[in-house]
Amino acid sequence: MLPTELHAALQDSFPPERFYTDPVDCYTYAYDNSRKIFPPQAVVFPLNASEVQIVITLCNQHKIPLVPRGRGTGTSGGSLPEQGGIVLSLERMCDIIAIDPANRVIVAEPGVLNQTIQEAVKPHGFFWPPDPSSAAYCSIGGNIATSAGGPHAVKYGTTRDHILGLKAVTGNGEIIKTGCYTTKGVVGYDLTRLLIGSEGTLAVVTEATLKLTALPAAIAGITAYFHDLESCTEAIVKIMSLAQLPSALEFLDTGSLNLIRGRYPDMLPPDARAMLMIEVDGTESEIQVSTASILNACKTGGLIKAEKTGNTAELWKARKALSPLLREIAPKKINEDVVVPVTALPEFLDTLKQLSSRHQLKNVNFGHAGNGNIHVNLLINPDDRDEVHRAEQCLDRIFDLVIRLNGTLSGEHGIGSEKRAFINKEIDQPTLTLMKAIKALFDPNNILNPGKIFP
Repeated sequence: MLPTELHAALQDSFPPERFYTDPVDCYTYAYDNSRKIFPPQAVVFPLNASEVQIVITLCNQHKIPLVPRGRGTGTSGGSLPEQGGIVLSLERMCDIIAIDPANRVIVAEPGVLNQTIQEAVKPHGFFWPPDPSSAAYCSIGGNIATSAGGPHAVKYGTTRDHILGLKAVTGNGEIIKTGCYTTKGVVGYDLTRLLIGSEGTLAVVTEATLKLTALPAAIAGITAYFHDLESCTEAIVKIMSLAQLPSALEFLDTGSLNLIRGRYPDMLPPDARAMLMIEVDGTESEIQVSTASILNACKTGGLIKAEKTGNTAELWKARKALSPLLREIAPKKINEDVVVPVTALPEFLDTLKQLSSRHQLKNVNFGHAGNGNIHVNLLINPDDRDEVHRAEQCLDRIFDLVIRLNGTLSGEHGIGSEKRAFINKEIDQPTLTLMKAIKALFDPNNILNPGKIFP
């Protein structure tokens, strides 16, 4: 239970429908898409920055953990209240404050859904490039917390590349404003990029100024099927060496294709063992040139066929169905979103296949091959202790491989609680010490999402 004084203060500040303490009401906020459960002692729903400040100030006074939360779609345990305390749900801060087409800007609160942003700016001829597969359900606050990406990051970048400024409340209760309203601005340190990807450990974002991008004039799709993994990865490297980038380049291995076959039996060639889903955008003439170049790059030894497709919507429907399908067959799968340089993909995927075979594990891989971001899925039975142990050993080797290939442990999901034990593999001790000092400066009492990111 919360301390009596804190409970009374929150009760005075928030009506019952925005302050939950009943365990049944709070249970919804005990888990995210990592499927682990840590019930909070309370859930508070602020409507503005002042109310966020009230909660943070009270939690500081009582040294109570406070875990900011968007819509709970994260997979790395970033919004889990592991130490109890209070969940600060930002889902009701869902106002779009301004749409400014002339300056290519939209200003919104953190609870606004990614899809809502897209729908709001599309009539003006724009889109917001971050497009995670959970776009219909995830909030921009959550996107900011992990610098979410998606298939189109290969051409347009991740969330970090599309935020101009933020308003936030730090862990010691100070309201700050970072960045600016313009696309140019070099006044002071770049605190905006520091907060993006910080997973709610430094400050709680209360408003974001998003940079918009013009919708392309046209979009075309290409599919390429291969007899073997090696020919597919060779094609990826050749495509990414071309002068004009595809707007999306998605890779699917044999396991992924078999999942799709189960749901869409007639969609794929029966002998395909690897596949690329490719999208190009631009003017009609640009698309013609890009498509011809990409089709030529796909002509590796194991190519079955590569062709233009008229139905890109059906392609993305199948691609976005992969994670839910995996959840159905392996609810406790280990899901990692590592990134390696594109030129290292052939070695990475080949060694990954060897590692999963050596540890006797089922393995399904797919992802954003255009920037080397592969979603590695180890399918395990959590009740089989030996299999869990083998999976842990295999994961450790996979992370070592990623670092050896000059890669990174997370491209878009964040570290949260799931990867914090491995962060020393990528970040050296002096750098980690500096990061912890920054955390202490923003959040001196360590109340904001304590225990996340750092081992």
